[in-house]
Amino acid sequence: MSPVGFYQKYIKNNMFTKMLLLISLIAVVTIVTLSFLMYYFLFQSAVRSELDIQRSGVERVERHVNQKYENVQSYVNDLYRNGSLGLDTSYFLMNSFNEYIAKRMNRIVGSGQSNTDSVLAYFKQRLDDDPDIENIMLYSAEKQYVYVYKQGSMTRLYQANATHSYIPDVMAMESQSVTLPNFWVRKLAGDAAVPLFSIRSPINDMTTYKNLGQLLVLFRTEALATVLNSSEDEMKGSVMVLSGDGSVMFDSGGRYYGEKYPYAERLLNSKETVFLDEESYVTISAHNQAGYTVVGITPKHEVAESLHGLQSTIIIAAMLCIVVAVSIPALMIVNYSKRTDNIIRFMRKVEKGEFVARMQDTKEDQLGQIAGSFNEMLDELTRYIDKVYKAEINQKNAELSALQARINPHFLYNTLEVIRMRALSQGAQDVGDMIYSLSMLFKNIVQRKSNYTLKDELEACRLYLELFRIRYKDKYIYKMFCEEPIKSVPMMKMSLQPLIENYIVHGLRSDQDDNWLSITATQQDGEVCIVIKDNGKGIEPKRLEDIRARLQMAESNGESFGLRSVNERLKLTFGSSYGMDIESEPGNGTTVTVRFPVTEGKLDNDV
Repeated sequence: MSPVGFYQKYIKNNMFTKMLLLISLIAVVTIVTLSFLMYYFLFQSAVRSELDIQRSGVERVERHVNQKYENVQSYVNDLYRNGSLGLDTSYFLMNSFNEYIAKRMNRIVGSGQSNTDSVLAYFKQRLDDDPDIENIMLYSAEKQYVYVYKQGSMTRLYQANATHSYIPDVMAMESQSVTLPNFWVRKLAGDAAVPLFSIRSPINDMTTYKNLGQLLVLFRTEALATVLNSSEDEMKGSVMVLSGDGSVMFDSGGRYYGEKYPYAERLLNSKETVFLDEESYVTISAHNQAGYTVVGITPKHEVAESLHGLQSTIIIAAMLCIVVAVSIPALMIVNYSKRTDNIIRFMRKVEKGEFVARMQDTKEDQLGQIAGSFNEMLDELTRYIDKVYKAEINQKNAELSALQARINPHFLYNTLEVIRMRALSQGAQDVGDMIYSLSMLFKNIVQRKSNYTLKDELEACRLYLELFRIRYKDKYIYKMFCEEPIKSVPMMKMSLQPLIENYIVHGLRSDQDDNWLSITATQQDGEVCIVIKDNGKGIEPKRLEDIRARLQMAESNGESFGLRSVNERLKLTFGSSYGMDIESEPGNGTTVTVRFPVTEGKLDNDV
């Protein structure tokens, strides 16, 4: 089958196939994108972590070298600060070794002085104090000899005449303070195989500032390796210490020590990554005064290799997610497709006139509801075909009966008035008053006024209270007060009567004669505040809490329906910030406060 034919048959008019392809495409793109982003952010996090480790290692190495540099400078400064030690050093460098020894012996014998101001003893003590020092060399520019201290060995004196040695030329060369030891210097000290770096400082006469010689201290690089590996975090790549001319004084990778670093000029680039042997992350810390640079180098591929396992895990997880994300919708869509085809097949049967066909889909989802509705439609259609005329006749008869059963409210008013007059003629004054109040209350409820006001609602409350005052033989009294300006404020019908009825039904103490109820309507800050207060039975705290909770519930039948209805109508009409509040104390009565804004015009009393 050609691609065009496949599309025409299985995709073009198949909504579910299109849906499956769309879901599969979205799932694949989303999962692949999330997987890529996850790997990217994890890789960046690994890079930042590795750079932090690298930076920490570079800083440790730089601090160590700088400490050694400051130590050497302090050695020379001690010579200048200590007068007798400075003079002894000047004499040592300006005279032959034999002359210096003879003078020292004379001073000790003649004056009984100790050997503490001897330059030779001073540097011997410095050698003993620092185990990282391999050699200390004192070079006399005047007499061209080198006095060499060696760790764990005897000190030696070497003649370095320019006609027989390159040492004078080496010492006279201008160079940075921290350098790679010169070949001839290492050969003189006998340490050609030991990795070292040297720190040089000139020694000048304290009075004439004439250069007397050089102090050259050679340090073992193994101490730098120890400092670098002192952290718990394993560092990838390597750390190198370069001299000012690009010579490698220390290489943790053991590749370039003693050589010129071929990429030294590229390190001047301040970017985070530099192409050396390969693309690498670089951290640089330069010491301009001492003339050395500490460089941390981590090839990119080493960081990537550390995440190779994570990369494989992410790819496998992404593939599993794609399979799950595609398979589950596919199974669901195939199921929906079969059920939809079944519905279409039954519809076509009905289209051909087979009204007895019914779908056997009992599920409650949308397709099940469609099937159920289709079956019900067929049932209704069958019943309609069989009984359409009879149904129409019954409907007409029902409408006629409804018209005949309507009651004219005026007939009810007239009937109540006849009963009231009959009661008065028989001397039943209280019955007549009750019938009058009931008649007026009913009239107030059913009549439709274009503008229903607070005054009208208070009048309805008065009629209701008067009706029950007669019933209970003056066992309670009521008081009503309303400020004159707010009597014409628009008011919802039946918004206060349910509150009063609640008192009559639940709060009135029929066994006592001191029952009272007061209704006070005042205006406060642009709002109408109506307080309905009584001295009835009150409400228990738990019951009051339940009532307050019910006031906030959605529409429902049951207890407190009247109170909830009034509160809900107030909020719907005036806003959620208005409504009613209930306070009560058992045995001391209940207070209901109703608040709503002062408005103009008329309200929709159908709310």
